[in-house]
Amino acid sequence: MSEWRTKFRFLIGAIFLALAMLGLGYRLAFLHLGPHDEVRKSFQKTRGMRRTLLAGRGAICDRNGAENLLALNLSVKDICADPSIVCQSNRSLEVACQLSELLDVPPDVLAVRLKNPSRRFASIRRFVFEEQAEEVAEAGLPGVFFRDSMVRYYPQHAFMCHLLGFVNHEGVGSAGVEQRMDRYLKGSPGLIESKVNALREELYWQRGRHVAAIEGASVELTVDQNIQYVVEKALDKAMVEHHAKGAWAIVQRVQTGEVLAMASRPAYNLNEFQKASDNMKLNRPVGYVYEPGSTMKAVVFAAALNEGKVSPNTVIDCESGSWYYGRRILRDFHPYGPLTVADGLKKSSNILTAKIALSLGDELLHHYFNAFGLGHPMGIDLPGEEAGILHPVAKWSKISPTRMAIGQGIAVTALQMLGVYCTIANDGYLMRPYVVKRVVENDGTVLHENEPKVLARPISPATASTMRRLLARVTQQGGTGRRARVEGYEVAGKTGTAQKPIPGGYSDTENMASFVGFLPAAAPEIGIIVVVDDPQPIHTGGRVAGPVFKEIASQAVRYLDVPPTRRGILAGQ
Repeated sequence: MSEWRTKFRFLIGAIFLALAMLGLGYRLAFLHLGPHDEVRKSFQKTRGMRRTLLAGRGAICDRNGAENLLALNLSVKDICADPSIVCQSNRSLEVACQLSELLDVPPDVLAVRLKNPSRRFASIRRFVFEEQAEEVAEAGLPGVFFRDSMVRYYPQHAFMCHLLGFVNHEGVGSAGVEQRMDRYLKGSPGLIESKVNALREELYWQRGRHVAAIEGASVELTVDQNIQYVVEKALDKAMVEHHAKGAWAIVQRVQTGEVLAMASRPAYNLNEFQKASDNMKLNRPVGYVYEPGSTMKAVVFAAALNEGKVSPNTVIDCESGSWYYGRRILRDFHPYGPLTVADGLKKSSNILTAKIALSLGDELLHHYFNAFGLGHPMGIDLPGEEAGILHPVAKWSKISPTRMAIGQGIAVTALQMLGVYCTIANDGYLMRPYVVKRVVENDGTVLHENEPKVLARPISPATASTMRRLLARVTQQGGTGRRARVEGYEVAGKTGTAQKPIPGGYSDTENMASFVGFLPAAAPEIGIIVVVDDPQPIHTGGRVAGPVFKEIASQAVRYLDVPPTRRGILAGQ
């Protein structure tokens, strides 16, 4: 009986074991062979790794090449945390306090981010330099980890800030050259797809796809950082000396349109761009529109000479300094009687200029404004260029030509105004200004290269030659621009003092002071414009902007080895 029971129990055990094995086998086959695409994808996802390889952004350098780097990349760390691990350690408050001390982040902010056990990721601080990241690593805080990152760095901080622009925290160029040339600079990120083990460590032998990152191309500017330095220092000095709201300047090669320097004040630190206001970020030489005052007179004189309406010796009555026309009175700063056209430009007579404008007629005057590049963008390779304001003739009143001729009722950028004078200096050819010389890949392949481009030719070479002689007289004894003279060189140019427009008229206290010109006058090499916004208490262009022009020009011509003017080369002036 006992033997039968033993056999029975053995049989029952064997049956149960066989059924269990059969069930396990079926389950195993079902899991491996059944239609479980979602399960497989989930499994592969948890065991897979996909990592983006950062692409280095291309460098920016000045016209002298890679030895003068203006913008480059730095490898940094993003400090992150796993809140679930931090909470499990029961050290949330301690971790928050230590990170706050090391990274200068408010502890209450960190505490909120870390006290969330359901989360697996929290950003602590981005773009931390290696030295600071090492201090955090040495603290051995639970749940804290690091990610490789890259940040744009400007070694000279505020230098050339408006021209260079900056890259935002998402790696996108957001101003200046960084924005305009972003498609070349940004490069292409790479990719790694691989498998990881249970500890999330990569299984290199199971790496699938590996696409290498392609570094961005480098941009070489036309700007020379030595001339740029001179310009920025001169503007800083002017801002302090004249208590100005702003100041800006451009230095440009006459024959090519290459910009050798462009600066604006106030300035800001590119490495801390988020702290700067929109006013500080504004690139005024291309993005600020102002009424230019008497610097506009060169357009009117050039147009009248080109059309044969006047000659340098034509005499025009300046009405003893007060002229009634169109039910309005136009005055000169100093009263004059009859003056020749040459002397009228030298002494900057408003009345003489207005009468010349009337001799041209509205349509012809508008044509020359437009032909000299006013009222539309110049096409410089920088973002934010304004077109200025040039109303169509249909909107002009009777006195409009008399006021626009002296720089009222018409608005320009400094780039446009400099273009007018560089056109006169360049035998009547208006050149497109540009700041990017070339874009080059790492292997030396040139992706983009700028060449001089003629936009228009509003006046003849003969007219341009005559205007150069007349404008050179402005800086001689008795002219309004004598403070812009450079020893050893003959300077041609014009002063501008313009009241700022306000609702209902013009301000009696706020002015724009400017000087624009070129040198040497007989064979011009460079053109320069200086604009100072609301200088106090002195406000005239000759006394405020003229000396700044002189300071920039005197150093620039010597740095560029421009030959001095030979005595008597402009005889007959």
